[in-house]
Amino acid sequence: MKNLVGFILLFLSTFTKPLYGEVKIGIVLDFTGPIMSLTPAMASSANLAFEEASESGSFLGGQTIKTIKADTKCVDSTGATVSTNKIIKQGIVAIVGSACPKITEEILINSAIPNKIIMVSPAATSLRLTNFNNNGYFFRTVPSDIRDGQILADITKDKKIKSLAITYANNYYGKSLSDAYKSAVEAYGIKITAITPHEDNKTDYSTESSYLASAGGDALAIIGYQDKGGKGIIQASLDSGAFDIFILSDQMIGQTLVDSFGKSLEKSFGFKHGSTKKGASLFTKIANENKIDSLNPFTNESYDAAALLVLSMQAANSTDASIFKDNILEIANSPGTKIYPGEIKKGLELLSRGKKINYEGATGVTLLNNGDAKGSFLEVKVKGNRFKTIKQR
Repeated sequence: MKNLVGFILLFLSTFTKPLYGEVKIGIVLDFTGPIMSLTPAMASSANLAFEEASESGSFLGGQTIKTIKADTKCVDSTGATVSTNKIIKQGIVAIVGSACPKITEEILINSAIPNKIIMVSPAATSLRLTNFNNNGYFFRTVPSDIRDGQILADITKDKKIKSLAITYANNYYGKSLSDAYKSAVEAYGIKITAITPHEDNKTDYSTESSYLASAGGDALAIIGYQDKGGKGIIQASLDSGAFDIFILSDQMIGQTLVDSFGKSLEKSFGFKHGSTKKGASLFTKIANENKIDSLNPFTNESYDAAALLVLSMQAANSTDASIFKDNILEIANSPGTKIYPGEIKKGLELLSRGKKINYEGATGVTLLNNGDAKGSFLEVKVKGNRFKTIKQR
């Protein structure tokens, strides 16, 4: 009898999970650098989903989630890898992040894939990541630059812009999106008068503004960052009277830009990722209750990235990425009971009973077989000292 009891205890300790415990997940974002104004809301949004799972009592038999942050700075590939490897050594099993495309690629190569850590990015849009050989360890809740460029071109055409100049942040993100946008705009017969990169962190953008102004155009398209060179280009253009209509990429959309320029932007327009469907309104309510500005870019996508991770772990009954990575596409797509923001507990309980779910989330999540998001988009303009959503694209 003693031997039988001992065998049972050994079996249970080896093959079953405790009813309580702590799962560590990394939030790997660019908390300093050119998009630092965006990432606090992104991290807070991801934490909302993790808190829902922890407080539900239904996540992996009652386990909770501890998040550990790493700052990738957007521009320092070596530093990003070092920061990520530090939190991997602390025992994280998955990552929400990163945001900047080149950094995301470097972390995948040097940190995530070698250590079999899943990354779900809420913001990295580079087309290179679409065809990147990630061994099934990378997903994203944001679509690629090809889709972004086409949507911005669609809006530009509908605004009856006939000619425009383009300036873009001189980096991976800026070049990739500007190329996609240029191709889509020219396909509509819209004239590109000039296209030039700009550097971030300069004190004076009058030279760039003068060059773009001399080329002319109905508007100036700015593919950059709201707190960096993009903002400087707007300031120089307004000061000189060069342009008063600005076409803004996703990472130019944010309240700090409106706070800086107010009514001077009221002829301007752009896009951000998002949805006007049920999940978006539910997320907005939850975000507002937690003092998160849901209008900031990538907040909805960050919540969805975190939710996909916890739900896929639940479906696999495992925190081993080599196992639960195979559940992400199934969780994100039909068939199954639709799960919206605030319903993570419901999703966890259904999965624990062997039921199928279709995680709709805040953005109407649909993932393609390569892990890319199909995506949803919002056309925005400035009205009443805020960016206002015009419609879903």
